[in-house]
Amino acid sequence: MDDPLYGCVEAGGTKFVLGIARGPNELIATERIPTTTPDETLGRMRTWFAAHDIAAFGIASFGPVVLDHADPRWGRIVDTPKPGWNGANIAGALADFGVPIGFDTDVNGAAIAEARWGAGQGADSLVYITVGTGIGGGGVVGGRPIHGARHPEMGHVRVSRHPDDLVFPGICPFHGDCAEGLANGPAIIARWGASLSELPGDHPAHAIVAYYLAQMVQNVVAIMSPYIVVLGGGVMGTPGLLDHVVRAYHVMAGGYFGEPADLIRPPGLGERSGLLGALALAMDAATAGSRRPR
Repeated sequence: MDDPLYGCVEAGGTKFVLGIARGPNELIATERIPTTTPDETLGRMRTWFAAHDIAAFGIASFGPVVLDHADPRWGRIVDTPKPGWNGANIAGALADFGVPIGFDTDVNGAAIAEARWGAGQGADSLVYITVGTGIGGGGVVGGRPIHGARHPEMGHVRVSRHPDDLVFPGICPFHGDCAEGLANGPAIIARWGASLSELPGDHPAHAIVAYYLAQMVQNVVAIMSPYIVVLGGGVMGTPGLLDHVVRAYHVMAGGYFGEPADLIRPPGLGERSGLLGALALAMDAATAGSRRPR
């Protein structure tokens, strides 16, 4: 008998990546659909999965999202600046399939996948930070993702301003010049007119962005003391940026935290961290046999 098929959803603000998998090394089919309106996007998602006999779904979603199973809004996106998506019921869109559904943030999902199959195998604690259209972070301790009143919002930590970047107000609609408001992809384009990878290697933007990301890592290390911090996302694909962040972090940290020399790492799973995070959520949901249809 073949192993069960799992439906995987990496729900992003610009695109949804869908997958059918039997395991982390057996990804059978994938599909990308643009994130337009909830009705259109979730409808296309349902249609694509309908042709398959799915045993369980895993959804790793952009947020903020509601993760508390006692909350009637479980499985929904809330308080998002993404137009039209506040209150969107992503998990509910798959409830009619009648199978278990695992649901978490995209970064928590990626953190689970990296801890289980990627850069963090064997480590008890790991933080995954994505730097792209937004900045977010998720954490895993003892194999379990970190949840609280909601979930970690690491991209919204406050950072000190770089001395050569004191005027730009930041683009976060809630906090202005938090880490996300200063160092995500749109913030880079807003003040320098191009993505970081399009700017010359000696452009000051590289050092400034690394300065903010290194502070963010230091904040995380000071609070959580993880064994590994994985930095992923589109902006981190800029050649040399990871090395800039590592150097800036070690200067800032001053050797105080007792972390390993290779604390900061690229994703071991490459661009598959998010989708395999959804797979991990689906597999865990199937094992637990739990779902929360809406």
